[in-house]
Amino acid sequence: MRVQRNIASAALAEAPDISVDLSLLLPILEKYKTKKGNMIPLLQGTQNLYGFIPEAAFEIISEHTGLSISDMYGVATFYAQFRLKPVGKIIIKVCHGTACHVQNANMISDAIEESLQIKDGETTTDGLFTLESVACLGCCSLAPVMMIGDESFGKLTGKSAVQVIKEIKIKWNNPK
Repeated sequence: MRVQRNIASAALAEAPDISVDLSLLLPILEKYKTKKGNMIPLLQGTQNLYGFIPEAAFEIISEHTGLSISDMYGVATFYAQFRLKPVGKIIIKVCHGTACHVQNANMISDAIEESLQIKDGETTTDGLFTLESVACLGCCSLAPVMMIGDESFGKLTGKSAVQVIKEIKIKWNNPK
């Protein structure tokens, strides 16, 4: 158990040091601390508050509920819905499901990575974009496809994907 806690602590120590108001967690802790199966709702509520699960939140949740940090870290890293670091204001999801894969989704990801100077799972230095590879967006007839916000963009090439992102950045920086 101590080894698992040390692994979780070491991995969390790599997360950025971000100051958050932990008092905002108190209502969530009160709501779920005595409920059976409370771990995932606690983690989801924490992420809804901060946009990710801060390192200090694991400690507070553990103190209030008795849940082990290593167990929570295991759940948070197993499920793709959870994040341990902040994300950009705009999330770019590139589908790498079967249909997109055979239509060269890697080319889309590579072009976006080169254009934004980030890798999969990273956020641009300006905090605007986060790039994520996903297993399926359910838009197989549009392959290869990416989703930005609620909007899907299909039949992409590397060049057209980068162009979409450039247009979004222009709109974001010049709202009318």
